[in-house]
Amino acid sequence: MKIQLPIRRAMIVAALGSAAAFGFGAQALAADYPSQPINLVVPYAAGGGADNAARIIAKGMSEITGQSIIIDNKSGASGAIGAAYVAHAAPNGYTVLFDASAFTINPALRKLPYDIRKDFIPVSQAISVPNILVVAKDSPYNTVQDFVAAAKAKPNGYSFASYGPGSLAQMAGELLKKDAGLDIVHVPYKGGATAIVDVMSGQVQIYFANAASSIAYITSKQLKALAVTSKTRMPELPGVPTMEESGLKGFEVLEWNGFFMPKGTPQEAVDKLQSIVQAALARPDVRESLGKLGLTPVGSASKDFAAFVDTEARRWEEVVKSNHIVMN
Repeated sequence: MKIQLPIRRAMIVAALGSAAAFGFGAQALAADYPSQPINLVVPYAAGGGADNAARIIAKGMSEITGQSIIIDNKSGASGAIGAAYVAHAAPNGYTVLFDASAFTINPALRKLPYDIRKDFIPVSQAISVPNILVVAKDSPYNTVQDFVAAAKAKPNGYSFASYGPGSLAQMAGELLKKDAGLDIVHVPYKGGATAIVDVMSGQVQIYFANAASSIAYITSKQLKALAVTSKTRMPELPGVPTMEESGLKGFEVLEWNGFFMPKGTPQEAVDKLQSIVQAALARPDVRESLGKLGLTPVGSASKDFAAFVDTEARRWEEVVKSNHIVMN
């Protein structure tokens, strides 16, 4: 089954005209980096999950460095506009990208004016959070295998929601299709809130919901959780098994956010920013604020984050190819 994912390339190209707005040239980095404000580009709308996390972490970073961390929201094209801006910014350490899972999904789905492996330096994964496979509270399915058995018995008769084409929620559903051998229909919504409403009403059978936005519905028994997509069970939902425990070996899907710099940024700046991010994520106030959103601090090393990004990108490339997901 082919799925069309339209995107206006003009939206991405438009971002390139002002890519050097905060550039200061590729001059040698001072030993006291950062010695001026850092422009932190969040390629998603203000008030969203990535923006909220970025502001919490940026506050900690600012207090550690004594420099302002300026949040610059450049939303559009599933994060591609903001990413393009940073890819073409001056590699001087003062323009930084704070991206999400879509960073590794976009290359498999869209023609981009940048290469995630060649044009960026991964600095540190900041946070991660699993998705939760949910169904309506009165759904007849109590386990993942219950749903898999029903879907196999009635090909093309069941559907899964997502909060938009190319979203991690769609990719999790596509991975379930691939690994379990299912033929279920993707129903994209304009956001997670509307997807949850239709799952509650039974209009759509399943949804890989963001944990931060769905735990309250689960604990209040407005939704039923079948499994979590992390390697281990969530402390908040100790009775809910993982997807692997539910019979899908190696099934792990995590929403994440992380810091990237343009290729060519001096290694001194990369190393220093990595240490600043790690120090911010170690602060009790930052961890508490992130925890209230259901987010788990990570603070990985640059080389480990680079390996993680490469693994994620390869996995979504494989899923897109195997499930024949295409774009106009």
